[in-house]
Amino acid sequence: MRLLVLAVLCILSTATTASPHPHPLDPLSATELTAVREAVLSSPLVPARPLHFHYVGIDEPEKPEVLSCTYGTSTSSSILPRRALAIARAGGQSHELIIDITNSSAPSIISHAIHHGPGFPMITPDEQSAAMALPPKYSPFVESVRRRGLNVSDVYCGVLSRGWFGSSQPSYGGGRVAKMQCVVGGDGETANLYARPLVGVTLVVNLDRMAIVGYNDRVVYPVPKAEGTDYRADKVGPPYTGPATVPGVVVQPEGRGFHIDGHTVRWANWEFHLGFDMRAGMVISLASVHDADAGKRRRVLYRGFVSEIFVPYMDPDEEWYFHTFVDAGDFGLGVSASPLQRGADCPANAAYFDGYYADAEGKPVKADDVICLFERYAGDIAWRHTSAALLITEVRPDVTLVARMVVTVGNYDYILDWEFKTSGSIKIVVSLTGILEMKASWYTHVDEMKQDAHGTLVAENTVAVFHDHFVTYHLDLDIDGTNNSFVKNTMVQKHNTGDPATGGARTPRKSYWTVRHDVAETELDGRVDVNGVPPADLLFVNPSKKTKTGYEVGYRLIPGGATAASLLADDDYPQRRASYTKKQVWVTPYNRSEKWAPGLYAEQSTGDDNLEAWSKRNRRIKDEDIVLWYTLGLHHIPYLEDFPVMPTLSGVFELRPSNFFESNPLIRTEPPNNFNNLNCSCGAASM
Repeated sequence: MRLLVLAVLCILSTATTASPHPHPLDPLSATELTAVREAVLSSPLVPARPLHFHYVGIDEPEKPEVLSCTYGTSTSSSILPRRALAIARAGGQSHELIIDITNSSAPSIISHAIHHGPGFPMITPDEQSAAMALPPKYSPFVESVRRRGLNVSDVYCGVLSRGWFGSSQPSYGGGRVAKMQCVVGGDGETANLYARPLVGVTLVVNLDRMAIVGYNDRVVYPVPKAEGTDYRADKVGPPYTGPATVPGVVVQPEGRGFHIDGHTVRWANWEFHLGFDMRAGMVISLASVHDADAGKRRRVLYRGFVSEIFVPYMDPDEEWYFHTFVDAGDFGLGVSASPLQRGADCPANAAYFDGYYADAEGKPVKADDVICLFERYAGDIAWRHTSAALLITEVRPDVTLVARMVVTVGNYDYILDWEFKTSGSIKIVVSLTGILEMKASWYTHVDEMKQDAHGTLVAENTVAVFHDHFVTYHLDLDIDGTNNSFVKNTMVQKHNTGDPATGGARTPRKSYWTVRHDVAETELDGRVDVNGVPPADLLFVNPSKKTKTGYEVGYRLIPGGATAASLLADDDYPQRRASYTKKQVWVTPYNRSEKWAPGLYAEQSTGDDNLEAWSKRNRRIKDEDIVLWYTLGLHHIPYLEDFPVMPTLSGVFELRPSNFFESNPLIRTEPPNNFNNLNCSCGAASM
């Protein structure tokens, strides 16, 4: 009944370019960000100054309202309210404000609260820039640099979250305190700043007061040489000595196969909404696939995004123990999104999307070309079969649609892909490249290193520190509807008893395996280590929708090779903050406020408000609106090939239809029409 009522309250705004109304899940525009700023600055609710904005994003409507608005049949001219969530710091407090921007020319604050718990909002780029200007004016730092025979103008210092380490951690007077460490790069000898760390010097900065409140110069190591560390094309070549490849050209004689209406994308049998958030970066919503046999569009995913990236380093030394970053919560993936280089980050047939976010003053910042969309023709096969007896071969080439964003958080570049397949699968790929985080040392040869080393000697006096990458996705699945269940199809070994009455057979076969079906009742049943034994298929099914043969329709989670779980001790402080990284799979009931795996206030959080803490409530997840949290994990032992810049290393997982369709949805796909005729050698001499 609620959905029927709501259908009259909203307009079917599918974000077409001609529509005057934004889709309910559209990211905030520059106009709307400006309206938020004006509402907050003019409100008496936050009188203290200065006031700095740390997060501004869409405060999405209630899920039933969005579903009714998107899939309903209402033609009412009413629209859902547009609201924004703003988190601002003033007077040493974190303020949460909900602002109604339905009419952006007259915004109004509809709620206000002050955060009193642990943790802080994201560190802004403006704060980082202001903090970087402090060390050259700080006399103890100037003396440390000169004592090392360096020029102060050649040293850069960056802001690092100091994490949380309990009561033993110095308070430095309280407030938002971060650490700063430095590299040598102002001499212009290399662009690879992380390869020349100034180890031993650590500054502590109060970001609210923007003042240095702590300083330590503990040990002096030689600064690694710049030679052999640069990665710029004009520094490493010409002549280029790497393996030569023949350039290729993407040819689409009929143009692009996808259509973009505002933020709505339609391609082949897929339709989805493509959004942007300053913390999550790219957001995929309302993904549905067209079932040609059923003659209708069927829902798969309500909302999906990277919830957090946890990167703990494995060196307990004074200068390194706190390198345990939560990249989305510390710095923001959207804020850290890199402009994509056309023809390099994405192929020539790509379309590009801009993003907007608020700076520390609340003013809109345009992030150009931060998401690209393209069709991939990789020579892959969708399906094939050769019948030797009938001399028949049938092949269908695989073409996919990729939505891509590249995030550069400090030294690492993360290539984040959502790949949509005509088979109904969604493949999610995380690729790592960029620069290792390195420490200076006295070592020049591996034989000199201690057995309990904390990294790999990648060059003279340069150790790349061991570390992990845990990328956690928030995936609100709606498999053919809202109420779903989580099923573990566990493979169980059976002994052939020789008795058909007990499932055996009177044959020489001694063993086989069969499947045990377990439906998770509560959240404790929804935690899974995918590396465990016995093996199991992990399915998300809709108990109310069944195939003609009686199977519940579903999607299967297929983990790729990047299935590492954290090896840190459960009581270690970084692990307590990111306790959810002990298992790759968590399933929780949908809760609009549970988006960020380490909690809303992740910077210096304590783990009391994170995914594991929510899951301890052990809520019901059977035949409910449920959310899959999947962590793609990599243990990274650096190798020489990762220096000076790391070749791309990828991890993947897939959401694949499993009894969702009645049969292979590609069986009636049109065969290829001699694609080789489209091949050409551009610029080749005529025969």
